[in-house]
Amino acid sequence: MTTEAADRAATVYPSSRRRTSLVALGSLAFVAAGVWLLVDHATPKGVVAGAAAVPFFGLCAGVAIGRLLRRRPELVLTQEGLTHVMLGSIRWTEIAEVAVREVRVRSASQRMIELVLHDPDAYLARAPRMARVAGKANLRFGYSPASISATTLPVDLEEVVAAMRRHHPELRFRW
Repeated sequence: MTTEAADRAATVYPSSRRRTSLVALGSLAFVAAGVWLLVDHATPKGVVAGAAAVPFFGLCAGVAIGRLLRRRPELVLTQEGLTHVMLGSIRWTEIAEVAVREVRVRSASQRMIELVLHDPDAYLARAPRMARVAGKANLRFGYSPASISATTLPVDLEEVVAAMRRHHPELRFRW
């Protein structure tokens, strides 16, 4: 096999079953805590927290369990672009640059690959519904509508970025 032929082969990253299972279990634990807060009725704040926790973490658990059951690849990189289980397909020509970003909330942080798009509105118009809702919220906070979380990938983000470079060497990167 030549190097050119190897470069044309897709790079496929399955979901990390371990990490996705932990997300599902953690989400279910927060659903249970939310239900307990709703049933306990100890304080108005507790009821509000429970009412917010149950649907939000129920959705998170549903998405994680769906990923475990469907067994679709988390991310596929090809010469044309990438396909992500939540984001859908994005061509390399749509991406202005790729940035590795760390988002901190209090003492916790999460690393992600942010895809800075030339035309975010064009992407959002055709994005899957969940990606469209999350993408619009991300735009309001000053982020790109398309980000790939490290949480459910089976490899480090550096390995994914290296594969992106192999598939599209002209892609601009920012660290």
